[in-house]
Amino acid sequence: MKNILILFLLFSLCLTSFAQTVKSKDVAQIMQTFQNQQKAWNNGDLEGFMNGYWQSDSLKFIGKNGITYGYEATLNRYKKSYPDTATMGKLQFDILSFKKLDKKHVFVIGKWHLKRDEKEDLEGHFTLIWEKINKKWVIIADHSS
Repeated sequence: MKNILILFLLFSLCLTSFAQTVKSKDVAQIMQTFQNQQKAWNNGDLEGFMNGYWQSDSLKFIGKNGITYGYEATLNRYKKSYPDTATMGKLQFDILSFKKLDKKHVFVIGKWHLKRDEKEDLEGHFTLIWEKINKKWVIIADHSS
């Protein structure tokens, strides 16, 4: 009985370590995407910024004007709202909360700030739902204000 208990405890520790490793890898992949998005934005590259989003008609972006459906519509919304690098400014993300919902979904809350030289700075908050699709983490829903 003692040996069975010891084996069970070792097995449990292995599972816990594995789960933490997977979580750390997922966090690292998502955080790398945030860094890539920030760099692309700050270089005036909206298409590069959008690489973090799911390239699907099912993507949802929720902003002050309602819901935008689809990758192309979301990209066009960004292009209309930020037509040049002066309007885009320099983007900075601040991640406030990161919660793994299950193997394929992560919920992130954060703050964004645009430092702009020629216009007033902008800032707000976002909630994102990320999904692992084809071994890549992508944003499937974005609520930014």
